[in-house]
Amino acid sequence: MASHHHAGAAHPAEPGAAETARMLREAALEVSRCALEVRGAAARAGAVLGSPLFARSSLRHPRAGMAAQWSLVRALTSAAGLGFALGGGDGVLKRIGQAGEVCGRESLANRIAVTSLRMRAAAVLAEHPELGRDPGMRRLMDAVTGDRDVEALRALRALLKDKGAERAMSTVAPLFAELSAIRALLDENPLNDEVGWQIATGEALHADPWFGIAARHLAAFDAGEGAAVAVPLDEEERRALGTEGSLMDFLGNIDLLRTDGRILIQDVRGPDGVVRHVLQAPGMAPGKPRNDSPQDFVGAWSNLFDPESPYTRGILLAIDEYGLPAGAEIALVGHSEGGIALMNLAQNNAFCRRFRVTHMVAVGSPIDNKKPADPRTWVASVTNQHDLVPTLDGRGAGSGSVFTPHPDWYEVDYIDSSHEFPLCHTLGKYMGNLEAELAGARRDIDEALTPYRGPVLRSQVYQLKDRANPPQGYPLMAVPVSPVATSAGPVETPVRYYDSTAAVAIFAVDPERVAGLLSDASWMSPSRIGRRVLVALSAYEHRCVSLGPYNELSLAVLVNDLWRPRAHDVVRELLRRADTRRTGRQVTALAVTTPEAAAAGRELWGQPAATALVDVRLAGNRLNATLSGPGGTDAPPLLGLTGDLGPYVPAPHVDSVLYGRTADATLRSMVHCAGRQRFHAAPRLRLRCAPGPAAEEEPLVRQARALGLDGARPLCVFSAPEYQARRGAGAPLPR
Repeated sequence: MASHHHAGAAHPAEPGAAETARMLREAALEVSRCALEVRGAAARAGAVLGSPLFARSSLRHPRAGMAAQWSLVRALTSAAGLGFALGGGDGVLKRIGQAGEVCGRESLANRIAVTSLRMRAAAVLAEHPELGRDPGMRRLMDAVTGDRDVEALRALRALLKDKGAERAMSTVAPLFAELSAIRALLDENPLNDEVGWQIATGEALHADPWFGIAARHLAAFDAGEGAAVAVPLDEEERRALGTEGSLMDFLGNIDLLRTDGRILIQDVRGPDGVVRHVLQAPGMAPGKPRNDSPQDFVGAWSNLFDPESPYTRGILLAIDEYGLPAGAEIALVGHSEGGIALMNLAQNNAFCRRFRVTHMVAVGSPIDNKKPADPRTWVASVTNQHDLVPTLDGRGAGSGSVFTPHPDWYEVDYIDSSHEFPLCHTLGKYMGNLEAELAGARRDIDEALTPYRGPVLRSQVYQLKDRANPPQGYPLMAVPVSPVATSAGPVETPVRYYDSTAAVAIFAVDPERVAGLLSDASWMSPSRIGRRVLVALSAYEHRCVSLGPYNELSLAVLVNDLWRPRAHDVVRELLRRADTRRTGRQVTALAVTTPEAAAAGRELWGQPAATALVDVRLAGNRLNATLSGPGGTDAPPLLGLTGDLGPYVPAPHVDSVLYGRTADATLRSMVHCAGRQRFHAAPRLRLRCAPGPAAEEEPLVRQARALGLDGARPLCVFSAPEYQARRGAGAPLPR
């Protein structure tokens, strides 16, 4: 495998520029080696100076020891020696060295490394004469190389103002790595020195070059275990999907997927009849980071430094779901962040033991600090020299770097007529360049991909996410269910209410008015607060429920312990769990909007359910709960609880115990609930009952009037705009 460098300059270089650039790079390489030697000498001298053995020896021989210590101190702090080079030591010496750098002191090794970087920058300018002729770029370079941070900031601001952000970023791109490293080595921030050295010596980066924030801290923002879900393509996308295995087909598929978190796996029958597989991954989505997708800016940084990113883990899950056989041959094709994530996969030893990664093609991706685990993997890298993204690894094929970490890769590094970033980073622009200016490189990559030239047999798209979505209603709804036959059809129990709105209004009524409602179950006694009995009118809008959406209004009396009633039981019992509670609410009237809900109310829970027109709306702090007659919503409601709920405070949800009555038994059911609940201590709504025979025919209206609730205001209201609950079948009590 031979490396391939292709450059098509939009601005022709001066005669002899290529030779000048070559000589400058060779000299820069030698100077960087000298810088490493000087740095190593300073580190060794600092280690000796800080050694406890050397300190003890100096105490035993104070005259010679003090002279030796003084010589080391002068060598490590004098401008005529190694400069201020105490930062290469450990412990106290390192802290002194960092403090000296904050105060503007520099080491000889840093100055030599900066000289190497300046020579690399000069090589880039020789090949890009348009940069040297740009006054804004010259001003920026002079400020950065002269260690004038304020002037550099002003120059960059002027460059952005004069050229616009897009053109300014593409102008800086060819020199981004060198300028970043020079600034890191010359500024007063000791935290980014190591990054400057990594760029200057061709090592892999472990932090960002501007602030020195460690890669592990940057990657920590890209949290998640990764997830993959198979999703279909729409009809237009399916028609546009490539049907013949080729480089342009694969890149066209990636462009089709856009950057919304999807990847594509395809089966291709090669010319030899063998079925192989191609994994295609798009790049980073523009805009702010997205917590639901690994294809964002934070994910790109995470992929650059951390091979175990959510993007890569999501791809692994997609491959497992796709069902690739062990030992299958697979090619990886990616753009931008997708190329980084796929290279992370290619350097995964466990993955390469499961599958044979034959080819890796990355377009516009910073992958120079990575290496496939299988040495047989053929790697191609295509980068535009004015694309800023490929330089984020500290090298970039056209950045002037004197290091070639992968001489066996097929590298295509070029200049096109577009100098606007991020336009020059888009896959569409890369595809246009490969189709026109880089036809030779395209043919070479296609030739390498010959085993994958053939008809596409299968295509599957996967949606990747940072985290897997839990089941709907988790954890409240994560319970076993079983079907129960009713007159309206089978109902799964417990009944699950996934998305509801709830409002429970509490009224205080005279005990004499309640006695008639409980006459059919006389052994139940109502709960009293002082001399009053508590009654609850509950309104629900069930938008998503396992037995179908419906609305309900119910009237219930709070009842004491059925066997050992005591005063104020209801208050004491609220501290208990629902399954150990003895008090509850006896439902005396229930109106629902569907036959299925009515059948469940009567047959599962023993409640006197009837179908009716019920409308429940909770918008902000206003409740509108109405029960209408046969005339529908056009006529005045038979019962309405409407008005402003007033101020509220957050309140925890309390599970409920409900009692119902069949012909021969009392049924006890439990309602376990979740969601945000609000307590309104001074509600400004009022219950109204319509007069007339139509209202008297509705049990709920008739009972509300019998309890004296017509025109009454509730004591308090509990409301929940987002309410979830599950309710099991009623258990018959022995009495």
